[in-house]
Amino acid sequence: MLKGFKEFIMRGNVLDLAVAVIIGGAFNKIVNSLVVDVLTPLIGAIFGAPDFSAIKFGPISIGNFINAVINFIVIAAAIYFFVVAPINTIKNRKEQQQQQTPQASPELSEEVKLLREILDVLKEK
Repeated sequence: MLKGFKEFIMRGNVLDLAVAVIIGGAFNKIVNSLVVDVLTPLIGAIFGAPDFSAIKFGPISIGNFINAVINFIVIAAAIYFFVVAPINTIKNRKEQQQQQTPQASPELSEEVKLLREILDVLKEK
């Protein structure tokens, strides 16, 4: 039973997933800091206080829901504009450079050259 567990843990995709979760947690802190420390104060400076938690619709408090929706939109925009869009731009530039670079034909081995010479001789006969 322990041998099977060890094999499961040592699989490449499990280790990759573990690394991705750790990196994702660290990246989450960066994105949250960007939203809380940079973007939310900017929104507050432009539109007034960015906290809507006091908003109520009768006995129902919808302010926290509005805060969550706005927080989600700001985080999604931050990830798109600061991560996804720049990476897509870099990928597109790299693809364009690869398409513009002429592909060199691979060098033929000595065996292939010899076989082609033999084939040419046989065709002449």
